[in-house]
Amino acid sequence: MNRRGFLRSAGVAGTGAVAAAVSSFPKPAISAGKIEWRMEMTWAKNSPLLSTGPQVFADFVSKASGGRLTVKVYAAGEIAPPFGVMDAVADGALDVGHGYPPFWAGKLPAMTMLCPVPFGLTTQEQNAWFEYGGGLALADKVYSQLGVKFFPSGNTSVQGAAWTNKLLDSMAAFNGLKIRIGGLGAKVIQAVGGTPVQLPLGQVPQALQTGTLDGADFVGPFNDVAFGLHKVAKYYYWPGIFEPCGVLDCFINLNSWNKLDDDLKEIVRGGNYVANQVVISEFVAKNAEGLKTIEASDAEIKIFPEEVLKGLGAATKDVLATAASADALSKEIYDSIMAFRKTVMPYTKISEFDFMRARMLAPDFA
Repeated sequence: MNRRGFLRSAGVAGTGAVAAAVSSFPKPAISAGKIEWRMEMTWAKNSPLLSTGPQVFADFVSKASGGRLTVKVYAAGEIAPPFGVMDAVADGALDVGHGYPPFWAGKLPAMTMLCPVPFGLTTQEQNAWFEYGGGLALADKVYSQLGVKFFPSGNTSVQGAAWTNKLLDSMAAFNGLKIRIGGLGAKVIQAVGGTPVQLPLGQVPQALQTGTLDGADFVGPFNDVAFGLHKVAKYYYWPGIFEPCGVLDCFINLNSWNKLDDDLKEIVRGGNYVANQVVISEFVAKNAEGLKTIEASDAEIKIFPEEVLKGLGAATKDVLATAASADALSKEIYDSIMAFRKTVMPYTKISEFDFMRARMLAPDFA
């Protein structure tokens, strides 16, 4: 998965390569009952929105523990290559990593079901599934097979569907569509006749300008504006059916986790709760700002016609069924998500959807 493809230039390291890369970094000493963890994120330093969570987590843990457990944060590539962070944490070369489940989807089939599910759960619904629908236990079951402990530690919230230079006003428009997209969304595009393209984000603007790409997706308005996609694409399609939410993961070496006293474990747990809420809030606030910039640009915000939404939904059903059949754990997670989705959708409709519709009918209070 190369959704954050602009990091790919650092390369994907195998277990041995990661171990060699980090061997020159001595493990911090544990003295007087104090522990220092090293945490590497898969994001570049000061990446808009994405680098917030790791620092919030590190600051919370260090302060709440009174210095008994401190966390030093490294940017992508400072110790291990970005896509080698999971291997480095599993091996114990790092204690903690921060990334995105699609980065690890090639390691275990069931990891795919923890990636954004097209037409799946909203951010708040996914958080509810983690806490009250058995999602945390299932995610832990997946991550433990890689030798790490899982925590939700942020969320991108709903992501835009696509930037394109072609109108996507019918299902026929997807035939031959060359679009940068990954994960389950890429499989949906492929199922309706499109061609998913793997390309680092830094190359996307030129590819859109030259016609090498017909379209691309990334995160949301704020990040998309930062990369100038509103300057090189005619249309910005919504709703974000391919990625209605995107959990960011904090994963901890199991040996490092198991060595902690119970109170420190709770502080680590609390640090991820705080990071999760802060990151979601920042995404919502700054994406609202980014949308204003897009609205003021020459790009046109488009909503998929009902015919297209129904066609993509039908294709998604088949894609998810295939992904769920990969192994028993994939099926277990799929069944859990779909059962929770069925339960929560009627409530979300009357509590959120119908309220949003009503709010649009009210006058401007400003």
